[in-house]
Amino acid sequence: MAEGIFFVCTFCPEEVGAWDEGNPYYIDEFRLKRYAYHPDDRGLPPRIGNDEPHLCLSCGAKFAVDSREPRTDCADCHSTDISPTFQLEGKRCPRCKEGVFVRDPKRYMIS
Repeated sequence: MAEGIFFVCTFCPEEVGAWDEGNPYYIDEFRLKRYAYHPDDRGLPPRIGNDEPHLCLSCGAKFAVDSREPRTDCADCHSTDISPTFQLEGKRCPRCKEGVFVRDPKRYMIS
């Protein structure tokens, strides 16, 4: 079962949705990356990696970090101030630079 949550900024309208499982994938017979989302993953090959959504806390870019080829900087501005989207609690909002992200207790997803 996957858990989805939302983070909202305490100062501006910025919000970010995040899933705890990221985007697990396998490589198909053509050597292409294929995502295997829960719960519709029965009968698929074993997952070999995970693209985990990240947010740059400097420029606000959203990008995935591949578990098989991890990176520690933003894909756009190369800042090292990045965070997995599922771990944004208490982090400064890159949009307004004034507020911090808090979990929205009224919004919750399960798949």
